[in-house]
Amino acid sequence: MSALLLAWRTVRRYRAQTLLAIAGVAVIGALLFDMLLLSRGLLLSFADLLERAGYDVRVVGGGGMTLRMPIPDSAAIADTVRRLPEIEKVALVRILPARLAAAGGTSSTSVALIGVSGAAAGVWTIVRGVDLDRAQGESCPVIVGRSLAARLRVAPGDEVRLNAEQVGVSSALPAVACRIAGVGQFAFGGAGDDSVATTLEALNRASGEDRIGDADLILIASRPEAGSAAAVAAIERARPGLAVYSNDEVVEQFNRNGFAYFRQISLVLSSLTMVFAFLLVATLLTVSVNQRLGEIAALRAIGIGRRRVAAMLLWESALLVGVGGLLALPLGELLALGLDRILRQMPALPEQLHFFVFEPRALVIHVAVLVVTAVAAAAYPMWVAARLPIAATLRREVVG
Repeated sequence: MSALLLAWRTVRRYRAQTLLAIAGVAVIGALLFDMLLLSRGLLLSFADLLERAGYDVRVVGGGGMTLRMPIPDSAAIADTVRRLPEIEKVALVRILPARLAAAGGTSSTSVALIGVSGAAAGVWTIVRGVDLDRAQGESCPVIVGRSLAARLRVAPGDEVRLNAEQVGVSSALPAVACRIAGVGQFAFGGAGDDSVATTLEALNRASGEDRIGDADLILIASRPEAGSAAAVAAIERARPGLAVYSNDEVVEQFNRNGFAYFRQISLVLSSLTMVFAFLLVATLLTVSVNQRLGEIAALRAIGIGRRRVAAMLLWESALLVGVGGLLALPLGELLALGLDRILRQMPALPEQLHFFVFEPRALVIHVAVLVVTAVAAAAYPMWVAARLPIAATLRREVVG
């Protein structure tokens, strides 16, 4: 009889103990799996948001990625970049605080007004209506966020009044009449998003400026055959001194500075859950072996060797941890959905950003940790069974 078959008969015989071990491993394994998803979830979700926007290179002002500052001479920079063979498209983005009110309304709402050039499709997703470039004949088309549209009770085709404000400057300019082209979901907009997008020309009219100001961000899409690294190098050669970042560099920068906290939490909690799983399985196996010393001694007496007995205990541990580990995956996924829903309620967090994101790497680590746990938990019971004195144990069982 093989060691696996012996182990299978043992776990079936002690059903209550087996179910307790499997349930415990499933719960602990679910927590372990969630911590692995959390360790890189925000990073993967953030990278996905950047990629979905359709731009893989960005130019920022002197404040770097963490401080928004206007880019001097941004229009000329954009013209230079457009002519590079590595570049497919360029978009200018400018952000100003503004006031928005529904036509006929008595009160206005503070919003973040985003002015973009015509090539900026991808910064938001249209839910209803049309995009800015399809709003034919409109001098001031706008895209409003879903929550803002619901709050103001406006829809595509409705007229709104817009008044942009320069930072630190009180404006008494009359509001500009604009028409809603569409309702959209902004890539980095929060659940209560108060973002409004329009063209750079319309933003300039709403702010009362005599010329279009410098952009706060230049979004660039490299040609597929060139890639972001080649695009960054070409831009730096054409305009030395610019702060140019590829999406990979942006993600790496945020990984070092912004997401380290979640990696540390994940490491600590993953280590604790692994210890708990080891203690649970090791304790149950040790208790089981102590209860079955006579049985193990009898197996040894009828000719079953130490190695097969040790292999039997190892298979018992593998069955308990393996079945519990499999059940941990759907349980962990359900738990991750609930936890993610709670964490995403944090204020100012982008609506499409997630804390728990599945990746094959997390599954591989999860399996590896459980394998190590199963082997480590079985080590002491195997040692006890291998050193068991057959005659003395059988005599004690008979006398007892």
